[in-house]
Amino acid sequence: MNSIVIDYEQDSFYTRLKHKQKKLPWLLRSYVTSFFPIFRWIHRYNISWLIQDMIAGITVGIVLVPQSMAYAKIANLEPQYGLYSSFVGVSIYCFFGTSKDISIGLISTVSLLVGQAVLTVKDIYPDITGPQVAMTLSLIVGIITLAIGISRLGILWPKIFGLSNVDTHQPPYIIFLEFFKNIRFTKLDVAFGLTSLVILYLVRSICQYISSRKHLSKKVSKSVFYFCIMRNGLVVIFGTLISYIVNRNKSTSVISIIRNVPAGFDAMAVPVLDYRVLRASASIVPSIIIIMILEHVSVAKSFGRVYDYNIEPNQEIFAIGISNIVGSFFGGAPSTGAFSRTAIMAKSGVRTPGAGIFSGIVVILALYVLTPCFYYIPDAVLAAVVIHAVCDLASSPRYLKKLFKTSILEFLVWLSAVIITICMDVQSGIYTAVGISLMIMLFRMARPPVKLLARIPLSPISQQLQSNDQGERLLNEKQPLQNHPDQRYIYVDERDINFAHQCHPLPPGILVFRLSESILYPNAEYVSEFLLKGVKSRTRCGNRRNMEKSSSDLAWNENLNKNTELHRVQLPVLRAIVLDFTAVTRLDSTALQILANLRSSIGNYSGREVEWHFVGLQHHQLRRSLIYYGFGVEHRDGNNTNEHPRNKQERQQQQINYNSGISGVPQDRYPYFHWDIDTAVNSIWKRWHINDHDGDTL
Repeated sequence: MNSIVIDYEQDSFYTRLKHKQKKLPWLLRSYVTSFFPIFRWIHRYNISWLIQDMIAGITVGIVLVPQSMAYAKIANLEPQYGLYSSFVGVSIYCFFGTSKDISIGLISTVSLLVGQAVLTVKDIYPDITGPQVAMTLSLIVGIITLAIGISRLGILWPKIFGLSNVDTHQPPYIIFLEFFKNIRFTKLDVAFGLTSLVILYLVRSICQYISSRKHLSKKVSKSVFYFCIMRNGLVVIFGTLISYIVNRNKSTSVISIIRNVPAGFDAMAVPVLDYRVLRASASIVPSIIIIMILEHVSVAKSFGRVYDYNIEPNQEIFAIGISNIVGSFFGGAPSTGAFSRTAIMAKSGVRTPGAGIFSGIVVILALYVLTPCFYYIPDAVLAAVVIHAVCDLASSPRYLKKLFKTSILEFLVWLSAVIITICMDVQSGIYTAVGISLMIMLFRMARPPVKLLARIPLSPISQQLQSNDQGERLLNEKQPLQNHPDQRYIYVDERDINFAHQCHPLPPGILVFRLSESILYPNAEYVSEFLLKGVKSRTRCGNRRNMEKSSSDLAWNENLNKNTELHRVQLPVLRAIVLDFTAVTRLDSTALQILANLRSSIGNYSGREVEWHFVGLQHHQLRRSLIYYGFGVEHRDGNNTNEHPRNKQERQQQQINYNSGISGVPQDRYPYFHWDIDTAVNSIWKRWHINDHDGDTL
């Protein structure tokens, strides 16, 4: 049978560079146009899309106005600044974003962090106002997230009860203590706040009940849906009307209300990058950036999976960077994608990112037409809107149960973040979660699982052996059936208790290891030590000088255990080691050097040349690196450079001939690179068997 031999062209660095230069104009053009995804779909825009986008955009805009004003209060800003932020985000996202559903604006966690930054900066620099802090933070985080893209829950219960003497920016546990301590000073605000909250949950529950009923007409279902999502606006409207009736003709309001809201973009100006703000809020800025990116990308990806379209994370980060930079010119605060509004946008039937423009139009109408109506909006009603929006974002008991069952470490990360947040503040909780996650990731990287494999036969072959001449010869020679080249196996972790009584031994002198991660500087020594330990525990020393050592010749850290040595005499000497590199995508210079050193150590221990076979190489660069360090072929005298090229070529062709015909698949030019473990083990055994019978025992 003619075999197909595969080799990969070894391009020089100059050749690869010249190839890249030819493609440079095209790559540069593609890179620049990638920042404007709107060009991919705007030429196909049609009336049907326009109508759906208009409905979805206006629907989200109605929700966006009261939420933005409420989140601005969390950030210690006047309500109009929430509208400024939301207008810019929803209006320009369509030019840079890749999600049709996302809605950019203020979110609860970021607003809380901005509020903490405002208080921190004002304590140090009293002359700096809250809007200046918000604009500077928006510009800073915008620049940072833009750079990342180019390189590719507030405590509101005291507010709802109208307790003005409770500092809501202290650690949460202090807030709760202060809340119960001051509850006797509750004002009329509680009537507005609790009533609004009850109505919001009641309307949602009723709508969900009606929607769950069978045989509901499409028209009724859609009407129920729109009524449900407009509940925030309706509660604010009715709360404002009642507030107006209560406070009419009174010089002092009996409840906390918004009061004057300037019409238009009153804070529009060129932002000033005040380094005092950056210096005073340096510990908060990273938290804002982390939350903005994680929230936005995770929300965009979630809805992309649900509605079957792809999200480009780098472009999404670029989009929120641009939105925040432009938003700082309008007096906006840091903004990102919001889960609740994105869900409403998706359920409203949005077709393109252009729906955000219609949400922006609603915000403009609110700023220029409805500002007089904002005067009597109760703060407690806005607090109820925020609580209703964010409570659904808290982790449910069902999710926590799943998290505990699937990953105790991740559950501990969540628990640590919650405890630190309650005892200290939000950014400390975020840093704790990120820090512990990084520690876990680094530990897993430094200690990747390395498995010593055993094998399980796919089907018995004894009957086949009885029916052919080769089988009769092997049986007469008392050749172990499990080593027959026609037998096929699957390879499993030898420590897996599920296969404890089904595993067959490997051919004597062969060990198979499976690596689960790339070998890099942090884990190279660990992997090397594990491989060497596995070799010494499964094979005996073949170096006579080491075997003949007396107790006086042992090094200070070597032990002489006669019982162990007696047992080890029965073990074979290692002749070949097979490494499953299916999961390995990279070897750095440290890892390659350590593998080369390990090859020498194992060869010295075995007292002979040990074959190193590799399975499942996925990347050409990985293959080139191994070849450069002398792997892939028989290794003699520490290197291959002294061997005559003709002899080397003949030996490689001999190895290929041994490998051919085993699995019916093409063979690699380098004989010690294989497609799968079973092919590798069978080819090694077949060659050894032929050589042994020919008197050329390795």
